[in-house]
Amino acid sequence: MPMTTSLTTLLGIAHPILLAPMDVIAGSRLVAAVSRAGGFGILGGGYGERAWLEQETATLAELREPFGIGFITWSLAKRPELLDIALGAKPSAIMLSFGDPAPFAAKIKSAGARLICQVQDEAMARQALDAGADVLIAQGTEAGGHGASRTTVDLVPAIVDLAAGRVPVVAAGGIADGRGLAAMMMLGASGVLLGTRFYVSREADGAEEAKRRICAANSGSTVRGIIFDLSRNNVWPAPFTGRCLINDHARRWIGREVELMQNVAAVAVDYAAAKAAGNFDVAAVIAGEAVGLIHDIPPAAEIVERIVVEAEQLLEGRRNSVNGAFPSPLVGEGGAKRRMRGISPQT
Repeated sequence: MPMTTSLTTLLGIAHPILLAPMDVIAGSRLVAAVSRAGGFGILGGGYGERAWLEQETATLAELREPFGIGFITWSLAKRPELLDIALGAKPSAIMLSFGDPAPFAAKIKSAGARLICQVQDEAMARQALDAGADVLIAQGTEAGGHGASRTTVDLVPAIVDLAAGRVPVVAAGGIADGRGLAAMMMLGASGVLLGTRFYVSREADGAEEAKRRICAANSGSTVRGIIFDLSRNNVWPAPFTGRCLINDHARRWIGREVELMQNVAAVAVDYAAAKAAGNFDVAAVIAGEAVGLIHDIPPAAEIVERIVVEAEQLLEGRRNSVNGAFPSPLVGEGGAKRRMRGISPQT
């Protein structure tokens, strides 16, 4: 059954599950699979490769379900014409991350698209709201790829309180199953945005070896830092660092970042060759702390279904054992469910 929240109502979707716009991973095939399953697929516009964007948006023209397109904001500022290509595909929303969304907000809204902004602290959230954001993504440090230092459990309620019901807040970082969705809803979120879990799906464009490594990883097998950015000669602005699986290359350079910077030219050549060859002992597999919860490579639709069913059971109190007794806070009389921020009484 649909899980109705303020987010699902706003975006016209059945389930409060969004696909993170992972660069080169979240292609049109994965976007379509998530949207057709009742979630909200977001194409990974990333740094903005024009030919790829034109190809993928052309494919999405056939998609009847709502979808979005995401960009790295500071990179889009270097090639603002890419926004016109994205808006030409008639997405329901544009997602901007890592930078001031204000220069793009008016064009996005005048095209009839919603503005989704990913933030990592309250100052960024205020900036996004001032720009007219329709949805805030509160991204915790547990997330794969680029992010900052605040944890999801700390950040989500802070952003929920700041938003004060004006816009839906979506949680991101370290979430891979229905327990995570249920927990974030209890913190006031109206939904979740998932990257690593959808990376390890059949429709994701990532290398099969990368997916296999995520499945084999244990909790604690990721590291956040600047090593892979330095190694590919693409250092991000502060405060953003990148999280990926720990591999031989990361082990070699952890704690030796200054030396890496001094030798970056030679390292970058070797790193690029390893990436081209699919050598993930050197090239990074970008993944979040949820890797310990991921053990298979199912279709994206199955991922959506699993998460929704498990979350519904937890939130309705039908499941009373998650590693022991789990008395649901929603069991009992009164309007407990109605009082939970972001969740419709129809849930």
